[in-house]
Amino acid sequence: MKALVYKSTGSWYVVKTETGQVLNARIKGIFKIDGITSTNPIAVGDEVMIDMENEVEGSAMIKDILPRRNYVARQSPSHKKQHHIVASNLDQSLLFATLKDPRTSQGFIDRFLVSCEAYHIPALIIFNKADLYRKKEQEQYEELKEMYNAIGYTTVAMSVPKGEGVEEVKSLLKDKVTLMSGHSGVGKSTFINAIFPELNLKTKDVSGWSGKGMHTTTFAEMFDLPFGGKIIDTPGVREFGLVDISKQELSHYFPEMAKLINDCQFNNCLHIEEPGCAVKKAVEDGIIAEDRFFSYYKILESIEENDY
Repeated sequence: MKALVYKSTGSWYVVKTETGQVLNARIKGIFKIDGITSTNPIAVGDEVMIDMENEVEGSAMIKDILPRRNYVARQSPSHKKQHHIVASNLDQSLLFATLKDPRTSQGFIDRFLVSCEAYHIPALIIFNKADLYRKKEQEQYEELKEMYNAIGYTTVAMSVPKGEGVEEVKSLLKDKVTLMSGHSGVGKSTFINAIFPELNLKTKDVSGWSGKGMHTTTFAEMFDLPFGGKIIDTPGVREFGLVDISKQELSHYFPEMAKLINDCQFNNCLHIEEPGCAVKKAVEDGIIAEDRFFSYYKILESIEENDY
């Protein structure tokens, strides 16, 4: 029987069958020694084959995992050489960012976007808590919106209390499987509660990224949207993955740089000190935003430190 994984707690999984039956499932031990380098062989979003164990108790055994369309991974907090698969079979990824209370840095946004590009998953940026923006934040939002839209990313300003941008975000989520991410306190849970009032999720239970308490281990969970589609909430993902990205590859995941790579004089150009660099010229000419190039440089430095 085929089923979809809705929640993973490490040892048990919540799965839903094609007929809509919700079951608690375990995995056969073979998955753990099958040459999989991730700390969790099965992730939320996986399609699996199950055998019913106890129909009365609603328990099942996962016997096989079907091929993944895609997945997002991050470095495992406990095993640096292994990956932790956050979620699989995604249509898009959505970052909740705020320019005030708390402030999401542009560097953080760009790391998120690099990860999405690396996994070939379209990314959206929701600038939440727009009702708190004063003149300074409003100007900052307009600049960021212009910069990211020019690269090809969708941005939306949203305020859940005022109802601004909420319907637009819902329309972006409709009929798609979306991974939702964001720092602690950016209003992710408030948005989920606006869609599912009956869940009454506590902010601290879902807003993740703080690395405290329950968030040190990530239990992702998928919800069916009442208007079609699914969202996957991920508490505890502090840094969005950057696993196994080499210095040489990094510029491929900045779309505005990727277009120019073949115009550089050297095919292994890192776009820092090399002569005849098309990327640096584009920065000088104002074609590539200086802030994005600065993000690239900072990420490049961090890769060096990690000895990738």
